[in-house]
Amino acid sequence: MEEIKDSPAAEKLELSLPLDLVYYPDPRLRAENLRIANFDEDLSTLAQEMFKTMYRTKGVGLAAPQVGVNVQVMVYNPEGDPTQGKEYVLVNPRVTKKSKATEMFDEACLSFPELLGEVERPSSCTVEFQDVNGKKKLMKLKGWQARIFQHEYDHLEGKLFHDRMTEDVLNEVQQQLKVFEDVYEKQKK
Repeated sequence: MEEIKDSPAAEKLELSLPLDLVYYPDPRLRAENLRIANFDEDLSTLAQEMFKTMYRTKGVGLAAPQVGVNVQVMVYNPEGDPTQGKEYVLVNPRVTKKSKATEMFDEACLSFPELLGEVERPSSCTVEFQDVNGKKKLMKLKGWQARIFQHEYDHLEGKLFHDRMTEDVLNEVQQQLKVFEDVYEKQKK
């Protein structure tokens, strides 16, 4: 079973609205993400604002660290359109089972604009999580939804999608990663 290590709970959510995307190699993408213990209006606001950011940037999923909030929250809509599909908010998720069967697929990430790379992931998984009200739930995911979930779940563990690329694929995108690193360093100055 793949699980986020037992993290301390967040005392209070610190939000700065509107939410802005965090880009690689910002250290917040690798930081520890705190568990949610308070299922309050701040959590609901975070989820709503994450959806707005996700749709504005043409994504299908978004994890809280990608907007600089290091807590265990993710949102997704497999259609990537607020007028289509279903919106999911998963708080404190855990993978309880994953298939042995895997699939390769070109993935993108909002924290890596315009970078695509092939990533292998289990084709299905079962997850436990809490909703925005704190109710415990279980979902069995397969195909596209399983891929979206696993990508966002990796963010909650401080893993990024290029960490899962094969050496050959990573070599293909290395120059783009270097550009992100250079831009980040220039912006820090």
